[in-house]
Amino acid sequence: MNKQNQLAEINHSGKPYIIYKSNKGFKLFTNFSKKIILNNSNIKRFLRKSYINRTKKTDLFIGFFGYEILNNLINIKIPRQKNINFPKGIFYKPEKIINLSNNLNYKNPEIFKNSNFKININRNSYTKIFNRFKKKIKRGETYQIKICTKYKTKSKIDPLDFFSRLSKTNLAPEAFMIKDKNYSIVSCSPENLITKKGSLISTKPIAGTVKKNKNMNKVKALNYFRNNLKETKEHNMIVDMERNDLSRICEVGTVKLSKAKVVEEYKDLFHYVSLIKGKIKKNIQNIDIIRAMMPGGSVIGCPKINTLNLLNNQEKENRNIYTGSFGYIKFNGDMRFNIIIRSILNFKNLSEISVASGVVVDSNANHEFNENYIKAKALIDLFK
Repeated sequence: MNKQNQLAEINHSGKPYIIYKSNKGFKLFTNFSKKIILNNSNIKRFLRKSYINRTKKTDLFIGFFGYEILNNLINIKIPRQKNINFPKGIFYKPEKIINLSNNLNYKNPEIFKNSNFKININRNSYTKIFNRFKKKIKRGETYQIKICTKYKTKSKIDPLDFFSRLSKTNLAPEAFMIKDKNYSIVSCSPENLITKKGSLISTKPIAGTVKKNKNMNKVKALNYFRNNLKETKEHNMIVDMERNDLSRICEVGTVKLSKAKVVEEYKDLFHYVSLIKGKIKKNIQNIDIIRAMMPGGSVIGCPKINTLNLLNNQEKENRNIYTGSFGYIKFNGDMRFNIIIRSILNFKNLSEISVASGVVVDSNANHEFNENYIKAKALIDLFK
């Protein structure tokens, strides 16, 4: 049986599985022997657990942390908000890993898809929130803050169909999908938050977005970012914050900017990206790394703790997976995690796409509202 037929068979079997972007293609994780549904009571135990077996490729847990549980882990309180009772995080222990190419050929034209999305914050509401936060920036309560908007629709989807099409039109370095019995996630996340191998760790913050069109190529995008005061300020603030986060867990003098302010290209946009590396101190545990780095600063704002409090008191509904993290923790301590953005969460046949853009003192409300739609467009297009 070839791998494409094997993929289709696994998809139709009803067995849960996960696909994650790898260097050479995708890896499919399945035959899960354990499924751990995280909550505020068991997350510390999960992160502190030590393992005997450390050599097999399947000696790992793969899954996600939701936004709310990461706040709780760093003692940030979230007021009562509207929620859909989606789990705060889920991790799986795979017993089988299949290597797949970048070319995922799977189609399911029979699934009903509803492209009638409703946004939870319209332009007027967004502008009011924007102006409120602009005043807080001018008062020095925060320097940058990300306003989250959600697009929702009632829809039954085949996540593998969506993910296969997305991999052809918007292949992203942190793309993943999860299919389980009562939910699915489809993501073209571009942003790596943690890559840890041995004592070495890196993070790749993205801060800066410009729409792609016939007059905007990669060189022009770089010039745009370099000459745009707002984008430059935003990027510098996020890089400084991520360096600070890494410095909490790394040896003094090892945190270095490895790659500064380069442009990455995606289906509908260009991003401004940097890469930061460091060497982890001795006696630092997984839980220390997660607490220091999550939620990822580039999708929250700066300074992180104060900005999280401002956001949580403003937002009326749970973010669920959005600005959480997906990835794996190997039993030997190595890990890789992204930031969950550019993602569809489908739960109880309700699909939601959450996006956010950064507000600094030089920002324009209309521009930021439109930028949110640009970020959501590649996913909304899948429903058409």
